[in-house]
Amino acid sequence: MTLRVYSSLSRTKEDFQPVRPPKVGMYVCGPTVYMNSHIGHGVGPVIFDTIKRYLTFRGYDVTMVINITDVDDKIIDRARVQGASVDTLAREVERDYMDNIRKLGVTHVDHFPRATEFIPQIIRLVRTLIDRGHAYEASGDVYFDVSSFQGYGKLSGRTVEEMEAGARVPPGDPKRHPADFALWKAAKPYEPAWDSPWGKGRPGWHIECSAMSMEYIGETVDIHGGGNDLVFPHHENEVAQSEAATGKPFVKYWMHNGLMQFGGDKMSKSKGNLVTMTELLDKHEAELIRFLILSTHYRRPIEFGQDHIAAVAKGLEAFYRFFERFERATGQRAYDIPPRMPDGDSGEGLMGAAIRMRIDFLAAMDDDFNTAGAVAAMFESLPAVNRFMDERGYGDEKEPSPADRRDLHAFVATLRALGGLLGIFENPPAKPEALDEAATAKLRLIFEELHEPMTSSAAGEELVEQLIRLRTETRRDKNFKRADAIRRSLLDAGILLEDRPTGTTWSRTT
Repeated sequence: MTLRVYSSLSRTKEDFQPVRPPKVGMYVCGPTVYMNSHIGHGVGPVIFDTIKRYLTFRGYDVTMVINITDVDDKIIDRARVQGASVDTLAREVERDYMDNIRKLGVTHVDHFPRATEFIPQIIRLVRTLIDRGHAYEASGDVYFDVSSFQGYGKLSGRTVEEMEAGARVPPGDPKRHPADFALWKAAKPYEPAWDSPWGKGRPGWHIECSAMSMEYIGETVDIHGGGNDLVFPHHENEVAQSEAATGKPFVKYWMHNGLMQFGGDKMSKSKGNLVTMTELLDKHEAELIRFLILSTHYRRPIEFGQDHIAAVAKGLEAFYRFFERFERATGQRAYDIPPRMPDGDSGEGLMGAAIRMRIDFLAAMDDDFNTAGAVAAMFESLPAVNRFMDERGYGDEKEPSPADRRDLHAFVATLRALGGLLGIFENPPAKPEALDEAATAKLRLIFEELHEPMTSSAAGEELVEQLIRLRTETRRDKNFKRADAIRRSLLDAGILLEDRPTGTTWSRTT
C-alpha cells in the first residue's frame, strides 16, 4: 500500500515522495524553555518520534530535528523575575524537558539545536533577505516585508489584506506594515545580545527555525511538524522568509498535530489547567501516557483527564494481562521474545490472526500515520489469542503443545514488533507498589461490612487474596449477589478482578 500523508498546505492526503529518497528530513518545532514543560509539550515529540520509527521501518533514512528556543521575550522576562540569568533558566528548563521526553520513549531524535548556537547562520539568512529586497532595517531592528512575498498566507489561508484590516502601525513603531514581523531585534540594556551588521541584538522567534532546518536538512524540508496552534503566525512566517531567501519550496509536507485539551478546552497557562510532565509522570507510567497520546489520530485533539487516562489504562492493561498469561502458560517472558512480523498475506488459526493484525496495523499507518487505527488493530487481535488459550485450557497447569507454542511465540513476536513501531511493549511495566496503609484500611473495612473474620496482621495483598477466596466460595454456593458485592467493594478500593479459566487474578486500577 502507498504511504499517504495529509499536508496542511494542500489540505489533502498526498502520496509520500521525499525530495531525495531514501533520505527524509524532518523538522519539528520544540519548546521555548522559560517554564517547566507541561504534558502538551510531550505530544509532538511522541507523535513525530513514532512517525520516524515507521518511516525507518519503511526503509527511509530519516534525520529528525527538534529545536530549542533558548532566547525569547518570555525567557528574558521570567529570568528577570527570578533574578537568574537567561542562560541559567534556559538550561534548567531544557533539562526538565529532555528528561521527560526521554521517559516518554522519545529516543529517535538526531539533533536538538539551540537557537543561541546558530547566531551566525541566522545573521547570514537575515542579510540575504535584506539583499533580496524582502527585509529592511529600522533603528537596529530588522523586519520582513510581507508585501514583498506574493505567497504570504498560503499555509494559514489568510491574506495580507485581512491581516492588515483594522490594524495600524502605532506612532514610533518602525514597521512599514502591521503584518511585518521581526527577524532581528535591537538589544535592550538587560537582554542577551550578539554583534550584527545592524548593531547588537538577538534573533526573532521565526527566523531561528528557518536557519536551523536549512543547516541540518537543506533548503527544502520533507516533513515539518508542530502543533496546529503554530500554523499562524509562526509557520506562515517560516514559509515566507525561507522561500523568499532561497526561491525554493520550504516544506513538502506540513504536518500539524492536535493539542492536548481538558474537558474540551485547550490546555493553557491562562486557563490554569496545565499539568507539568514531571507531575504527570510521577503519578502514571510513561508508557501509559505515550499510549494515551497515540490512541488518538495525531490531527485530532487529545482529551486529557483522569477518566480518560483510566479508560486508556484499562485498555493497556489488557495487553499486560495477556503477556502475564503467556508467561504462566509457557514459562517465558513475552518481553524476551524477539520482535518479528509473520510472512505472507493470509493464514489460519492464531497465525492468521497475527497476519491480519500486521496487515491492518500497517494499512492504518500507511494512511496518514493513523496510530489510533494501528492501536485498534492490536486490540482486535486479543480476543483471538485469548480464545485460542481458553479453548485449549493453557494456563498454570497445562503447557502448550510444541506446535501451539510456536504459534503463541509468533503472535507475541508480532505484537512486540508492531508495538515497537509505536514505542510500546519494549520493556516490562514497573511492578505496582505494595498496597499502602490507606488501601489496606479500605480492605479491612470490606471484611467488617461483610461480617467476615480476617487475619488481623495480614498485609494488603494477603487481604485481597482472602477476599478472592471468599468470593470464589460464595460463587460456588451460587450466592452471586454476594459475590458481585465483593467484586464491587474491591473495585471501589482500587482493586480490579479478572476471572480466568485458571483462577481469578487482580491488579490495581490506580
